[in-house]
Amino acid sequence: MQPLRGIAFKIVSVCIFVAMVSLIKATSEHVPPGQAVFFRSLFAIPVILVWLAARRELGSGLKTDNPMGHLWRGLIGTTSMGLGFAGLGLLPLPEVTAIGYAAPLLVVVFAAMFLNENVRLFRLSAVALGMIGVMIVLSPRLSVGADLNTAETLGAVVVLGSAIFAALAQVFVRKLVRTEGTAAIVFWFSVTATCMSLLTIFWGWVWPSPREAGLLILAGVLGGIGQILLTTSYRHADASLIAPFEYTSMLLALGVGYLVFDEVPTLTMIIGAAIIIVAGVSIILRERHLGLERARQRKAMPPSNG
Repeated sequence: MQPLRGIAFKIVSVCIFVAMVSLIKATSEHVPPGQAVFFRSLFAIPVILVWLAARRELGSGLKTDNPMGHLWRGLIGTTSMGLGFAGLGLLPLPEVTAIGYAAPLLVVVFAAMFLNENVRLFRLSAVALGMIGVMIVLSPRLSVGADLNTAETLGAVVVLGSAIFAALAQVFVRKLVRTEGTAAIVFWFSVTATCMSLLTIFWGWVWPSPREAGLLILAGVLGGIGQILLTTSYRHADASLIAPFEYTSMLLALGVGYLVFDEVPTLTMIIGAAIIIVAGVSIILRERHLGLERARQRKAMPPSNG
């Protein structure tokens, strides 16, 4: 294990994903979300195939023993991506990022509901704290005095829906990793998302300008590269060590939102995002502590004579 290298890969992958969603946002006024999903997914596939070929895993990496599992994961994950891309056209980038942080919190709840994972009081308390942060971020959009017909309110709803579906997709991934390799999960999701996004063509795709087409293709390529770097980061360090660096995306989103899209974050959004980040990092650090404790207990156990 090389922890510093793992952290570096993680941070670079976060930067690339923020760049990717920024490119999608830059086209969102004209290009429908479903069409953006198509470009994002289709142009990630060649990158993934080249990566697998370079690792000499092209044959084994695409093998699957659970095609229906990939289909369901793709259905849910593509829905999440589409809703998230729709939200990018309706809300500031930092706000979309902050609401998206609800996903890892909801994974804790869904894992207990659908995977029968044991969730202790500490994690439940942290999830509750994080959801309070989410509600603070959402409060200006969903308050009683707000105009519930505004684009911003719709954006808040669809981005929250994206986070819910993203959490459900992660539950499916946890099931898939029992029998499927990481490469297969990444590749078949891109294929499924590409095919599913084509169904949205009936809702009015547009002919993108050369600039928009270039941005969308670049978003797809960056998405593939980001996924590869993210996967590589977990080869060099424990997930519990590098997971907190996901929250560097908030700093990047604040910078890109202000400098590129002229979006000034509100104090309410910053406070809510800070609470969500504290809750998320608390869960990660707690799980890391418990993992180290279990490892010490295993080492302390006398060897079996059987």
